[in-house]
Amino acid sequence: MTQIGTLQIETVTPTIGAIVRGVDLSRAIDDKTIGSIRTAFLKHRVIFFEDQDMTPTQQRDFARRFGSLHIHPLYPEVDGVPEVLILDNHANNPTDNDAWHTDVTFIETPPMGTILHARELPPEGGDTMFSSMTAAYNALSPRLREFLGTLDAEHDFLRGFSPKRLVARNAGEDRFAKARAENPPVVHPVIRTHPETGENGLFVNFGFTTKILGLSGKESRLLLKFLHEHIQEPQFTVRWRWKKGSVAFWDNRCTQHYAVNDYLPNRRVMHRATVLGDKPFYRARQSAAA
Repeated sequence: MTQIGTLQIETVTPTIGAIVRGVDLSRAIDDKTIGSIRTAFLKHRVIFFEDQDMTPTQQRDFARRFGSLHIHPLYPEVDGVPEVLILDNHANNPTDNDAWHTDVTFIETPPMGTILHARELPPEGGDTMFSSMTAAYNALSPRLREFLGTLDAEHDFLRGFSPKRLVARNAGEDRFAKARAENPPVVHPVIRTHPETGENGLFVNFGFTTKILGLSGKESRLLLKFLHEHIQEPQFTVRWRWKKGSVAFWDNRCTQHYAVNDYLPNRRVMHRATVLGDKPFYRARQSAAA
């Protein structure tokens, strides 16, 4: 157990994940404590809070302390709090995000972080896994890191949200058409430099990355397959077992996550607030260009 300000920090794994104790997220939090939370967040990449009794409005207000909030183009929202979306999965609405991914990389400025609050849980199962893209990057050979640093990849809303998927059908034709029109494919570097820590990490994901530019179709598919499998190595990951009232706050710039789909037909309800970030960049390429 370590101390950051008034907070107690319990590391979950040496690579990623820590439990933060000593703060009630439903209350007004002073700037110093917010700074301590940010310090733990940057160091551990995903931080967990237990026994948090937050309303959606309080969750939104906490998330706003870290930046402007994203409103998802498809998922349903809490009435009166559009910044908090609802993930309500059960037998008639099975989950569709049981794949490794980074949230909302289909926009020019993907989220810096996501705050997920457990509202209703199944009797067992429904864990979430997180993987450090910094650790995954550092485990690659220097020659491969150098090559990947020269590459860009396309990220597409349609890969994650095809019209055949349940979330698109639930949103309705008009909302889906509007979301598709407002979210054309975007290009991000395959290696991203974290804007606060300066660390490099992989920035492609199964959920939204469609292809690596400048490679043949076969080369792109094989390289993406390798990277998607590589990030799942156990030494890069942590698995979080939810309790009602638990909160996870992860750095979307340097992690991927996977919602384990093992609890149906039971119900799992989560509320999510998403903090917008900045445009991804790779510092070594910026320096070379200058």
